Parts: sequence; C-alpha cells; structure tokens
Amino acid sequence: MIAYADTGFLVSLYGQDAHSAAARLLAQGRPTFLLTPLGEAEFVNALELQVFRKEWTRGQAHTVHNNFLQHQAAAIIRNEPFPSQAWERAVILSRRHAAALGARTLDVLHVASALVLTPDVFFTFDKRQSQLAKAEGLRVLPA
Repeated sequence: MIAYADTGFLVSLYGQDAHSAAARLLAQGRPTFLLTPLGEAEFVNALELQVFRKEWTRGQAHTVHNNFLQHQAAAIIRNEPFPSQAWERAVILSRRHAAALGARTLDVLHVASALVLTPDVFFTFDKRQSQLAKAEGLRVLPA
C-alpha cells in the first residue's frame, strides 16, 4: 500500500503523543509513505517545536529523527519531488474549499500533493485536512 501521511500523522507515528497508538495501529499494514520536501521540512520543524514547547527533550527529538532517517534509507519512506502540478491544484482547492472548511495553506498543499501523487490512502488526524481530502475523493484514514 502506498500512503501519503500529513506531518501530524508522521509525528504521532514516530514520536509519542495522544495519537501515537492509532498511528502505529494504522501503520501495521506496512505502507510505503510518500514524502515530499515540503513534508520533510515540516516534519523536522515539528520535531524542533516539540523541543521548544518542552514536550520532548532534545534527545527524544534526535531519536525520533534518527528512526525517521532509517526508514527513509530502508525505503519505508519514499522521497518524491514536490509535484509542480500541486501548486495549481492548491489554488483550485483553496477556491473550492477554504472558505467552507477553514483549510490552511499547508493542509491544502499536502492534499494537492497527494492528489497528484495518487496514493492508496491519505493518513491524517487533522479534521479540516481530512474533510478537504475526502471532498476531493481521497481515501482518508482514520475515517
């Protein structure tokens, strides 16, 4: 199975938070996760924010990042270039859905990327992003 996971899902999967158990359960099927440079940059920033907020120690963030890098090396996480068509798609999604759903720019960019990369499933715990992805026909988990 090929999956696109938003950053929050990846942080929950690799770290420890309120959604970690659910993320690990969903990942038991051993999907290959697609990762764009946008996703990687947001993931690294999210780890640093956990340290800033004193929710994780520097050591915890380092461990999470190392596990993430090992999965990249093992192709559990497959690096993909940011699809150029995602920019145009993001503008269309914003026009269609942002006013009704309150979708944020990064959420729109993740959904636009997934629409172009065509994964089997889109993983997110974010309610607005889930609504946006479903509105565009993506299979979203958790449901």
